[in-house]
Amino acid sequence: MVHKQIAVEALINLRHRLDGLPSRCQERRILIEETAALYGVSTDTLYRALRNSSRPKSINRSDNGTPRKLSMTDMERYCEVIAAMKIRTNNKKGRHVSTVRAIELLEDFGMETPNGFVQPPKGTLTKSTVNYYLKTWGYDLERMTRQPPAVRFQAIHSNECWHFDLSPSDLKHVKLPSWVEPGRGNPLLMLYSIVDDRSGVCYQEYHCVYGEDVEAALRFLFNAMTLKTTDGFPFHGIPEMIYTDNGPIAKSHVFQNVMDCLKIKLVTHMPAGKDGRRVTARSKGKVERPFRTVKEAHETLYHFHEPESDIEANLWLRQYLLHYNDKLHRLEPHSRIEDWLRNTPKSPLREMCSWERFCTNERRTTTEKSGNRC
Repeated sequence: MVHKQIAVEALINLRHRLDGLPSRCQERRILIEETAALYGVSTDTLYRALRNSSRPKSINRSDNGTPRKLSMTDMERYCEVIAAMKIRTNNKKGRHVSTVRAIELLEDFGMETPNGFVQPPKGTLTKSTVNYYLKTWGYDLERMTRQPPAVRFQAIHSNECWHFDLSPSDLKHVKLPSWVEPGRGNPLLMLYSIVDDRSGVCYQEYHCVYGEDVEAALRFLFNAMTLKTTDGFPFHGIPEMIYTDNGPIAKSHVFQNVMDCLKIKLVTHMPAGKDGRRVTARSKGKVERPFRTVKEAHETLYHFHEPESDIEANLWLRQYLLHYNDKLHRLEPHSRIEDWLRNTPKSPLREMCSWERFCTNERRTTTEKSGNRC
């Protein structure tokens, strides 16, 4: 597309005429509109041309951006070493070796690198020059230590990936828990949750536990994979993968062995500090967000009427989950449960075994674990 150009003399003449008029008057507007119509451009284009024509142009040397004491290759090599020294000496409080100190160490002692020994002659590097090229070439500490963007992913089919996590309920305790271990007091009311990665369908349950209990987690996953008796909640089946954090449940050999028996791939995020400077232990938003929604939209109503037991709390929660899964999908123009039905794989969903068979797998893995200890 060819843009119409306005002559520089015309812009200068127009600016002189505008300078003789008050800043707020009708004549200025009429003059702009007449000039724009004369050259066949819009008023916005004319205003833009006036702004650009008044900008002063910078004058630089012909060798601008090129080192004068050293070659480009040598300067880049020294800057890389200095940038590496800054990163290597950086601590958690953000303190690191300064540019002046790094130059002194290089000139006095040198640095052994994979490409050989580096020691510049004294007086060839200055603070201002090195800082200029560090910023120009992107070797400054801010950009070198900047975190990479988080890569978002979404499964193609339903039940391809489940997010699993648990969180203490804001209710903390119930008056009549389903079980109490003697001598340990009232157990904590914990909210267990799984979220389908593709559709965002959520299934949650309350369990009275003392800490992160593996048996409660296995019972919860069994209920999540089993065909539900509640109308309007067809969510069921064995997933291909479960993604969770590195908590005690994921580290349990019993939990891992049961997942192997069900042919479920257990994936945990990489712990912090295990991938260089990159932050790896990030929050799992797809499963964390339903926790907040349930606690704000459902558990706040417990101020009016608290459930007497965890069984009653699960009945109330199950009714709310029907309402939650009928909400719109995060991207698609339909509900979460409808998205789960639309994207089920062509092959039939893997049905969950009976509770007796599931308990057999759990007892077998526990026995094998005990046998390994002996």
